[in-house]
Amino acid sequence: MALILNIDTATEQASVSLALDGKIITERSNNLQKDHATWIHTAIENLFPGSSYTINDLSAIAVVAGPGSYTGLRVAMSTAKGLCYVLKVPLISLNTLSVMAFSFSNVLITDEVLICPMIDARRMEVYTALFDTSMTQLMQPCAMMLEQGSFDPWLQAKQVVFFGSGAFKWQKIANSSHALFHEYHYQPAMIAKMSFQHYTSQDFSNLAYAVPIYVKDFHSHQK
Repeated sequence: MALILNIDTATEQASVSLALDGKIITERSNNLQKDHATWIHTAIENLFPGSSYTINDLSAIAVVAGPGSYTGLRVAMSTAKGLCYVLKVPLISLNTLSVMAFSFSNVLITDEVLICPMIDARRMEVYTALFDTSMTQLMQPCAMMLEQGSFDPWLQAKQVVFFGSGAFKWQKIANSSHALFHEYHYQPAMIAKMSFQHYTSQDFSNLAYAVPIYVKDFHSHQK
């Protein structure tokens, strides 16, 4: 039996959930990105009353580690690491783009397409990666400045489904009939399912060295 706390504040829609063997028992969500930091601890506390478990029953803690909002990533990672340290349970780090692709692959009715999640990174830049429907990673997660022809090698071979908060920018300039677009946001249930897979394969992060996945360098405005 694996009781896992899942934490995600990487994007506009934050969630925390308590899942048993990959199935959610209870969850909380927040759609106000500026409030994620003040919301997260109370949300976690509110998961346990009404369930038959306490925080001491946790088997592991999973965090969506990025890419995404820099502030959100730091909040989630520091919360997860602090709880892991106190409770002496392992940490599971999930890549946001992998979570998005995994979630979308579970609703596809065909395996004849490639999957391209996109997270808005301001201006014409996105965080993105490319997967096939079996979750084989074809393009490493990266920060990409979009321009016509950005995905030509892939679009010449197959249809590619683009989705996520950054996809609308690509849709404006994409000129291939193989470029498909879908409005889709991953759900906490998919985070729970993926974190349980990591747990069963003992794919844990080193608690001392785990950091947010920024993809590109983080620059502070402080002097």
